[in-house]
Amino acid sequence: MTTQTEKLIAEVDKLIEMANDLVKYGMSNPGRMQDDKIREFTAWTNRTGEFINRLYDENSQPVITFNQFRERMRMTNLHSSSYKTVVEVIGALESIKYELQNGLLSDIQKLLQADIFSDFLEMGEHLLKEGYKDAAAVIIGSVLEDTLRKVAESNGILTINANGKPLTIDPLNSELAKAGVYNKLIQKQITSWADLRNSAAHGHYDNYDYKQVEMMLLFVQSFCSDHLK
Repeated sequence: MTTQTEKLIAEVDKLIEMANDLVKYGMSNPGRMQDDKIREFTAWTNRTGEFINRLYDENSQPVITFNQFRERMRMTNLHSSSYKTVVEVIGALESIKYELQNGLLSDIQKLLQADIFSDFLEMGEHLLKEGYKDAAAVIIGSVLEDTLRKVAESNGILTINANGKPLTIDPLNSELAKAGVYNKLIQKQITSWADLRNSAAHGHYDNYDYKQVEMMLLFVQSFCSDHLK
Protein backbone atom coordinates (compact mmCIF):
# COMPACT_ATOMS: atom_id res chain seq x y z
CA MET A 1 0.00 0.00 0.00
CA THR A 2 1.44 3.38 -1.01
CA THR A 3 1.97 6.29 1.36
CA GLN A 4 -0.57 8.32 -0.63
CA THR A 5 -3.21 5.63 -0.22
CA GLU A 6 -2.48 5.44 3.50
CA LYS A 7 -3.02 9.19 3.76
CA LEU A 8 -6.36 8.86 1.98
CA ILE A 9 -7.43 6.08 4.34
CA ALA A 10 -6.43 8.26 7.30
CA GLU A 11 -8.57 11.08 5.88
CA VAL A 12 -11.55 8.71 5.45
CA ASP A 13 -11.14 7.58 9.07
CA LYS A 14 -11.16 11.20 10.24
CA LEU A 15 -14.24 12.04 8.18
CA ILE A 16 -16.06 8.98 9.57
CA GLU A 17 -15.05 9.94 13.11
CA MET A 18 -16.33 13.49 12.60
CA ALA A 19 -19.55 12.16 11.08
CA ASN A 20 -20.18 9.79 14.00
CA ASP A 21 -19.79 12.72 16.41
CA LEU A 22 -22.28 14.72 14.35
CA VAL A 23 -24.75 11.81 14.37
CA LYS A 24 -24.52 11.55 18.16
CA TYR A 25 -25.19 15.27 18.40
CA GLY A 26 -28.11 15.06 15.96
CA MET A 27 -29.73 12.18 17.84
CA SER A 28 -29.79 14.22 21.04
CA ASN A 29 -30.61 17.61 19.53
CA PRO A 30 -34.35 18.36 19.64
CA GLY A 31 -34.26 21.55 17.61
CA ARG A 32 -32.05 24.54 16.83
CA MET A 33 -28.31 23.98 16.30
CA GLN A 34 -25.65 25.93 18.16
CA ASP A 35 -23.33 28.09 16.08
CA ASP A 36 -20.25 25.98 16.81
CA LYS A 37 -22.05 22.86 15.60
CA ILE A 38 -23.17 24.64 12.42
CA ARG A 39 -19.51 25.50 11.71
CA GLU A 40 -18.45 21.92 12.45
CA PHE A 41 -21.19 20.44 10.27
CA THR A 42 -20.40 22.82 7.40
CA ALA A 43 -16.67 22.07 7.59
CA TRP A 44 -17.29 18.32 7.58
CA THR A 45 -19.68 18.60 4.64
CA ASN A 46 -17.25 20.67 2.53
CA ARG A 47 -14.30 18.46 3.40
CA THR A 48 -16.24 15.27 2.62
CA GLY A 49 -17.56 16.62 -0.67
CA GLU A 50 -14.11 17.66 -1.83
CA PHE A 51 -12.68 14.27 -0.87
CA ILE A 52 -15.35 12.20 -2.62
CA ASN A 53 -15.38 14.32 -5.76
CA ARG A 54 -11.62 14.06 -6.01
CA LEU A 55 -11.73 10.26 -6.19
CA TYR A 56 -14.91 9.57 -8.18
CA ASP A 57 -16.65 10.83 -11.28
CA GLU A 58 -20.08 12.45 -11.15
CA ASN A 59 -21.95 9.26 -12.07
CA SER A 60 -20.43 7.13 -9.31
CA GLN A 61 -22.52 5.94 -6.37
CA PRO A 62 -20.50 7.78 -3.67
CA VAL A 63 -20.94 11.10 -5.51
CA ILE A 64 -24.65 10.42 -6.09
CA THR A 65 -25.12 9.58 -2.39
CA PHE A 66 -23.33 12.75 -1.30
CA ASN A 67 -25.22 14.94 -3.76
CA GLN A 68 -28.54 13.55 -2.50
CA PHE A 69 -27.42 14.36 1.04
CA ARG A 70 -26.62 17.95 0.03
CA GLU A 71 -30.00 18.35 -1.67
CA ARG A 72 -31.92 17.12 1.38
CA MET A 73 -29.84 18.63 4.17
CA ARG A 74 -29.44 22.22 5.34
CA MET A 75 -26.37 23.04 7.42
CA THR A 76 -28.56 24.40 10.23
CA ASN A 77 -30.88 21.42 10.31
CA LEU A 78 -29.09 18.56 12.10
CA HIS A 79 -31.43 17.19 14.75
CA SER A 80 -33.22 14.04 15.91
CA SER A 81 -35.40 13.89 12.79
CA SER A 82 -32.67 14.47 10.18
CA TYR A 83 -29.42 12.87 11.37
CA LYS A 84 -29.98 9.69 9.33
CA THR A 85 -28.94 11.50 6.14
CA VAL A 86 -25.45 11.76 7.65
CA VAL A 87 -25.53 8.01 8.39
CA GLU A 88 -25.99 7.38 4.65
CA VAL A 89 -22.83 9.37 3.90
CA ILE A 90 -20.96 7.38 6.56
CA GLY A 91 -21.92 4.26 4.62
CA ALA A 92 -20.46 5.77 1.44
CA LEU A 93 -17.25 6.69 3.28
CA GLU A 94 -16.93 3.16 4.67
CA SER A 95 -17.27 1.73 1.17
CA ILE A 96 -14.56 4.11 -0.04
CA LYS A 97 -12.28 2.95 2.78
CA TYR A 98 -12.86 -0.67 1.74
CA GLU A 99 -11.95 0.10 -1.87
CA LEU A 100 -8.80 1.95 -0.81
CA GLN A 101 -7.68 -0.86 1.50
CA ASN A 102 -8.22 -3.48 -1.19
CA GLY A 103 -6.76 -1.59 -4.16
CA LEU A 104 -10.07 -1.35 -5.99
CA LEU A 105 -9.67 2.26 -7.10
CA SER A 106 -7.63 1.55 -10.22
CA ASP A 107 -7.35 5.19 -11.30
CA ILE A 108 -6.35 6.65 -7.96
CA GLN A 109 -2.65 6.90 -8.72
CA LYS A 110 -3.41 8.67 -11.99
CA LEU A 111 -5.60 11.17 -10.18
CA LEU A 112 -3.01 11.85 -7.52
CA GLN A 113 -0.23 12.08 -10.08
CA ALA A 114 -2.27 14.54 -12.11
CA ASP A 115 -2.66 16.72 -9.00
CA ILE A 116 1.10 16.63 -8.37
CA PHE A 117 1.90 17.56 -11.97
CA SER A 118 -0.66 20.36 -11.82
CA ASP A 119 1.17 21.86 -8.83
CA PHE A 120 4.49 21.84 -10.68
CA LEU A 121 2.94 23.31 -13.80
CA GLU A 122 1.47 26.10 -11.69
CA MET A 123 4.97 26.71 -10.34
CA GLY A 124 6.34 26.83 -13.87
CA GLU A 125 3.58 29.18 -14.96
CA HIS A 126 4.28 31.48 -12.02
CA LEU A 127 8.00 31.57 -12.79
CA LEU A 128 7.25 32.34 -16.42
CA LYS A 129 4.94 35.22 -15.50
CA GLU A 130 7.68 36.61 -13.26
CA GLY A 131 10.09 36.55 -16.21
CA TYR A 132 12.14 33.50 -15.22
CA LYS A 133 11.81 31.68 -18.53
CA ASP A 134 14.82 29.43 -18.00
CA ALA A 135 13.76 28.03 -14.63
CA ALA A 136 10.22 27.65 -15.96
CA ALA A 137 11.49 25.69 -18.98
CA VAL A 138 13.35 23.23 -16.77
CA ILE A 139 10.33 22.60 -14.50
CA ILE A 140 7.85 22.27 -17.37
CA GLY A 141 10.22 19.90 -19.17
CA SER A 142 10.52 17.76 -16.05
CA VAL A 143 6.74 17.50 -15.83
CA LEU A 144 6.64 16.42 -19.48
CA GLU A 145 9.22 13.69 -18.87
CA ASP A 146 7.46 12.40 -15.75
CA THR A 147 4.13 12.42 -17.59
CA LEU A 148 5.58 10.37 -20.45
CA ARG A 149 6.90 7.88 -17.91
CA LYS A 150 3.49 7.52 -16.24
CA VAL A 151 1.73 7.17 -19.60
CA ALA A 152 4.25 4.50 -20.62
CA GLU A 153 3.69 2.57 -17.37
CA SER A 154 -0.08 2.67 -17.81
CA ASN A 155 0.33 1.26 -21.33
CA GLY A 156 2.68 -1.55 -20.33
CA ILE A 157 5.76 0.07 -21.88
CA LEU A 158 9.13 -0.34 -20.16
CA THR A 159 10.50 2.89 -18.66
CA ILE A 160 14.06 1.66 -18.00
CA ASN A 161 16.80 0.65 -20.41
CA ALA A 162 18.89 -2.53 -20.50
CA ASN A 163 21.20 -1.08 -17.83
CA GLY A 164 18.31 -0.42 -15.47
CA LYS A 165 18.43 3.36 -15.91
CA PRO A 166 15.23 5.41 -16.42
CA LEU A 167 14.46 6.30 -20.03
CA THR A 168 14.58 9.99 -20.87
CA ILE A 169 12.11 11.95 -22.98
CA ASP A 170 13.34 10.92 -26.45
CA PRO A 171 13.23 7.11 -26.02
CA LEU A 172 9.97 7.32 -24.07
CA ASN A 173 8.49 9.49 -26.81
CA SER A 174 9.64 7.06 -29.48
CA GLU A 175 8.17 4.01 -27.71
CA LEU A 176 4.84 5.71 -27.01
CA ALA A 177 4.44 6.83 -30.61
CA LYS A 178 5.44 3.36 -31.85
CA ALA A 179 2.76 1.83 -29.61
CA GLY A 180 0.14 4.17 -31.08
CA VAL A 181 -0.54 6.02 -27.81
CA TYR A 182 -0.40 9.25 -29.83
CA ASN A 183 0.39 10.22 -33.43
CA LYS A 184 3.56 11.37 -35.22
CA LEU A 185 2.61 15.04 -34.94
CA ILE A 186 2.51 14.83 -31.14
CA GLN A 187 5.80 12.93 -31.22
CA LYS A 188 7.47 15.72 -33.21
CA GLN A 189 6.09 18.38 -30.85
CA ILE A 190 7.41 16.50 -27.81
CA THR A 191 10.83 16.20 -29.49
CA SER A 192 10.97 19.97 -29.97
CA TRP A 193 10.00 20.65 -26.35
CA ALA A 194 12.59 18.12 -25.18
CA ASP A 195 15.24 20.06 -27.11
CA LEU A 196 14.11 23.28 -25.44
CA ARG A 197 14.24 21.69 -21.99
CA ASN A 198 17.75 20.38 -22.69
CA SER A 199 18.89 23.82 -23.80
CA ALA A 200 17.57 25.32 -20.55
CA ALA A 201 19.13 22.58 -18.41
CA HIS A 202 22.55 23.06 -20.03
CA GLY A 203 22.56 26.84 -19.92
CA HIS A 204 21.96 27.50 -23.63
CA TYR A 205 19.46 30.24 -22.87
CA ASP A 206 19.76 32.00 -26.23
CA ASN A 207 18.43 28.97 -28.10
CA TYR A 208 14.83 29.83 -27.17
CA ASP A 209 12.73 32.78 -26.08
CA TYR A 210 9.92 33.57 -23.64
CA LYS A 211 7.18 32.93 -26.21
CA GLN A 212 8.46 29.42 -26.93
CA VAL A 213 8.43 28.53 -23.22
CA GLU A 214 4.89 29.87 -23.04
CA MET A 215 3.89 27.60 -25.94
CA MET A 216 5.65 24.69 -24.23
CA LEU A 217 3.61 25.28 -21.08
CA LEU A 218 0.34 25.26 -23.02
CA PHE A 219 1.31 22.03 -24.76
CA VAL A 220 2.28 20.23 -21.54
CA GLN A 221 -0.89 21.40 -19.79
CA SER A 222 -2.98 20.00 -22.63
CA PHE A 223 -0.95 16.79 -22.84
CA CYS A 224 -1.32 16.12 -19.09
CA SER A 225 -5.04 16.79 -19.28
CA ASP A 226 -5.44 14.35 -22.18
CA HIS A 227 -3.28 11.52 -20.83
CA LEU A 228 -3.51 11.69 -17.01
CA LYS A 229 -7.19 11.13 -16.36
